Amino acid sequence: MSNSKINQTLGEFIIENQASFKYTSGELSRLINSIRLAAKVVNHEVNKAGLVDIIGAAGDTNIQGEDQQKLDVYANEKFIQTMTKRNIVCGIASEEEDDFITINSQDENHQNKYVVLIDPLDGSSNIDVNVSVGTIFSIYRRVTPIGTPVQLEDFLQKGNQQVAAGYVVYGTSTMLVYTTGDGVNGFTLNPAIGSYYLSHPNMQFPEDGRIYSVNEGNYIHFPKGIKNYIKYCQEEEGDRPYTSRYIGSLVSDFHRNMIKGGIYMYPKSSKASNGKLRLLYECNPMAFLAEQANGKASDGFTRIMDIQPTELHQRVPFICGSKNMVEKAEEFMRNAE
Repeated sequence: MSNSKINQTLGEFIIENQASFKYTSGELSRLINSIRLAAKVVNHEVNKAGLVDIIGAAGDTNIQGEDQQKLDVYANEKFIQTMTKRNIVCGIASEEEDDFITINSQDENHQNKYVVLIDPLDGSSNIDVNVSVGTIFSIYRRVTPIGTPVQLEDFLQKGNQQVAAGYVVYGTSTMLVYTTGDGVNGFTLNPAIGSYYLSHPNMQFPEDGRIYSVNEGNYIHFPKGIKNYIKYCQEEEGDRPYTSRYIGSLVSDFHRNMIKGGIYMYPKSSKASNGKLRLLYECNPMAFLAEQANGKASDGFTRIMDIQPTELHQRVPFICGSKNMVEKAEEFMRNAE
């Protein structure tokens, strides 16, 4: 990669690649810029979380019934505030909110075209132990008429209708990784000057990998197909056994597997009949990224992005990663039926 590409900022990249976005470049630029700005603010708080009383539970629970970490609440507020001020989003759905939020345009005629679904701080229970966390976002064009308030159906779209999706990982370095349907690119934040620079162009999952990521503590509760696939991963044959790597932060596990090759699994279980991950805030955006990076995402039987959502906080089983590994896991699922 040339030095000019290495030194390319996120803003410059968006302008140079505007033709790949099927809608207007100005809309994409403002959308990504609002997420970029909020992520920088949240990154600052994440990095100083150990110094101030912002870690730990906030004394409230989100719609999922999970304790909200204080940083969850902070990140949720910052992303909603930042996107509301940009005159482009007509609605936001957050994993932390019971219902979607309607946003009017500045001319107060509901002229904005996009809805954003967001998990403001995925893996936030890891903050206290200094493990990487992230933000996941998904963007759609509204389906209800422009000029009217946004409706639930604008958010309950199949993943294959996404116009952009991505994540921010707050780790040893902070990265913003996103797609608009024309490949996946990663940008690393230079905290000294506050700019993101193209560091990982055209990211791709290796077709095969040697890492499997699953919470094996729940093994007893998993369906037979997943149990059989885990046994397969552990067998001493060929390039197996595979290495087990599970951080418990979806963004971090996905990011590592995309770079190194691997499979991530959060199946349904006897404790969680639909799995734990949310279709709209976690699975669809990660599936879009995976497919754009030569990977695959499935619930074990069906392409994630072909599932018709029926509710905002719907959960689905999730298998995602290197294409050949996901297809092998699906084979075990089918054979166990």
